[in-house]
Amino acid sequence: MSSKADKVRVAVVFGGRSAEHAISCVSAGSVIAALDPERYDVVRVGIATDGRWVLADPDQRLAITEGELPEVSGGTAVSLVGDPAGRGLAVLEPGSAIGPALTEVDVVFPVLHGAYGEDGTIQGLLEMAGVPYVGSGVFASAASMDKEFTKKLLEANGLPQGDHVVLRDADGAVCADPKLLDDAARERLGLPVFVKPSRAGSSIGITKVTDWADFPEAVATAAAVDEKVIVEASVPGREIECGVLAGRDGGAPEASVPAEIKLRPGTDWYDFAAKYLDDAVDFDVPADLTPEQTRAVQQQARRAFLALDCRGLARVDFFLGTAPDGSDRLVINEVNTMPGFTPISMFPRMWAATGVTYPELVDRLVATAVREGARAPR
Repeated sequence: MSSKADKVRVAVVFGGRSAEHAISCVSAGSVIAALDPERYDVVRVGIATDGRWVLADPDQRLAITEGELPEVSGGTAVSLVGDPAGRGLAVLEPGSAIGPALTEVDVVFPVLHGAYGEDGTIQGLLEMAGVPYVGSGVFASAASMDKEFTKKLLEANGLPQGDHVVLRDADGAVCADPKLLDDAARERLGLPVFVKPSRAGSSIGITKVTDWADFPEAVATAAAVDEKVIVEASVPGREIECGVLAGRDGGAPEASVPAEIKLRPGTDWYDFAAKYLDDAVDFDVPADLTPEQTRAVQQQARRAFLALDCRGLARVDFFLGTAPDGSDRLVINEVNTMPGFTPISMFPRMWAATGVTYPELVDRLVATAVREGARAPR
């Protein structure tokens, strides 16, 4: 182990080039606060919106303050060493006072959401550098980030999906064909539909469409985030989430108690403002479910985790409704391989209700990554 005094040196990487930059910063602030300084040396590595890596200043704000979102700024320029023998980070600025302690890290906690972080890109970089890291590998991260391929892999494993249509090169399609969907697709999907960037999160770029006249504008909004757009039929039902952790010592994955998101009156759907800025939702943790419903949610969450070849952790989002025959209808909406770790995020709250405190959760994730070591590319 490279860290002095037998501490584990953890590089917490946050920010990034995606539209979820600010939420990544907030998540990282919570993770850093949970890492016991008696056990861990924490290296704060921020990625600016233009892609620059910096050793973040100690006073870097990592919280939403009076509605103002944080952003990585300042700091000493650093770079990940691609040679596995380097085991970590190198300072780029000449004459820096940063000592050798920065050059090696034991594990990276990439608290990155969205493109260039949660999509397999940084995972591939870390694989090449031979540095252990928290979370899923290259394939699972990429597949789970892309809503189209998440649905394909889950469907191939017999897990239920809502109806949807994929629009490729949607940015160009808006100009070429204002209608975008034929009458048969519109009739099949019905209204409302949710128009989403295929590879984004935190509800960024998503529009709820209740009139087809508004559809082209919604596609353009999504395509500004990702040129591939997915159009999903509305799935009536309760919004249920479940956390999954890799099993201890390589055992079967474990599922948390489920939770439910309840929108308050006047909030139409769970958009970015409702998630992070407005006091617009209530959370039932655990959800008010029957024992049979709880078991079904947990079972499908674990199956989804395995179907996508996830590692470390994931959050699986569901809609729980009623089938035509009166039975429960459980539909998987999305799988997040690096769910939010903010103070209000569901993933740590579900595990706290399951008996795993926030610091214990972070400890477990870091210990799993260290134990697995540098993994083969996935």
